[in-house]
Amino acid sequence: MQQLQARALGDPTRHAIFRYLAGERRPVDVAELTGHMGLHHNAIRQHLSRLVAADLAVESTAAPTGRGRPRLVYEVPPSVDSRWGVTGPYEQLSVLLSEIIRTGDTPVDVGRRAGSTPEIVEMGSDPADAMLDRLNRYGFDPVSKRTGDHVDLVLQTCPFETTALADPDIVCSLHLGLAHGLADSIGGIVVDDLVRSDPRQSPCVLRCHVEPNTD
Repeated sequence: MQQLQARALGDPTRHAIFRYLAGERRPVDVAELTGHMGLHHNAIRQHLSRLVAADLAVESTAAPTGRGRPRLVYEVPPSVDSRWGVTGPYEQLSVLLSEIIRTGDTPVDVGRRAGSTPEIVEMGSDPADAMLDRLNRYGFDPVSKRTGDHVDLVLQTCPFETTALADPDIVCSLHLGLAHGLADSIGGIVVDDLVRSDPRQSPCVLRCHVEPNTD
């Protein structure tokens, strides 16, 4: 597979598309890539097809926003972390820990800044679904359990498990801050608490609620 991926990235244009997907950390459609790369959409689709075949990108269908067929969107899968120039979870953790030391800010504050990046959320999409999607991209493999406006997001995977076992206070506080930042960016959902657990025994649970729609 590594040889297949190396060949796929040997084309400069394809490599540029891969780097764009890796940098965005969100699903990107063909129209956006066409505008960014300045290429015909058919050429973009051919490059994306090669990236998907090499497991360097995954294709999915965006939530429908109106009439017509739903858009196909592409993103870099978690399995590519720390390879081909993609930042892996422990590289991300080292940056966050460095920021805590450098600024003296709390882990929650540092995590919140990391999660407070502009997010493009499809109109009409459910904030809980958007939160589930964002957490999945960060490697938490979440499962949603919802009762009315209350949402429990069961974090089946801890991307920083080894470090969390050694220093759960810092890592779990970073995760809580990250969740607050993601919720701030998405809008319409509030993080209430993080129920911590030993990741070797049972998953942590992020407790949230969806704000009522006042429109």
